[in-house]
Amino acid sequence: MGLYRQLVDRYSQGKISFRGVTTFNLDEYVGIPPEHIQSYHYYMHDALFKHVDFASDSNHIPKTWNCNLTESAEAYEKTIENRGGIDLQILGIGTDGHIGFNEVGSSLGSRTRLKTLTRQTRTDNARFFSTAEDVPCMALTMGIATILESQSILLMATGKSKATAVSGCVEGPVSSSNPSSALQLHPNVITVLDEDAASLLKHQEYYRDSETVYHSLQFSSKQSECS
Repeated sequence: MGLYRQLVDRYSQGKISFRGVTTFNLDEYVGIPPEHIQSYHYYMHDALFKHVDFASDSNHIPKTWNCNLTESAEAYEKTIENRGGIDLQILGIGTDGHIGFNEVGSSLGSRTRLKTLTRQTRTDNARFFSTAEDVPCMALTMGIATILESQSILLMATGKSKATAVSGCVEGPVSSSNPSSALQLHPNVITVLDEDAASLLKHQEYYRDSETVYHSLQFSSKQSECS
């Protein structure tokens, strides 16, 4: 939500435009219609789309209502391919390390498909619904292999509840036990964390040093270009 608010503010100030941008959402629940207040169709429209200047046909979210789910997943994957793939993939992370709705045990070679949600994911998401029983059991989600084909990836996480997942993502073995760990295979991932989410990382000193050196290098390069 914080990212979307930043984008809306910058659009309102005339600093950015979305007229040439195409979006693909990671996932959508199965079992609730697009107009349901907890659907991702509704969420994205309310949080971002209606506030900025996207073209009318530029926002894509998996279709999961009144359709063949297998065919919908295949069509979504094909649409991404036809649009030239994803330039920037924006990710959160679940408390168990899932990205999108690629739950624990998901194939690292997976494509857009139907997935059953874990009890942990449904518990985590229950705060958005009237009761835990109202949380859908399934979702259509972009696959891990699809995510890894993005040109660049931005992963954001905040809070102590994400610390274990973040640690496994960044420093753990690449394993379907923590689907986010597959991001280690990607050459261009930026991870943005608060102190709590980063609290279990073992090599924080190195990461801070690396960030300082990187920004110094970027500044030096810009100075050279100006001179």
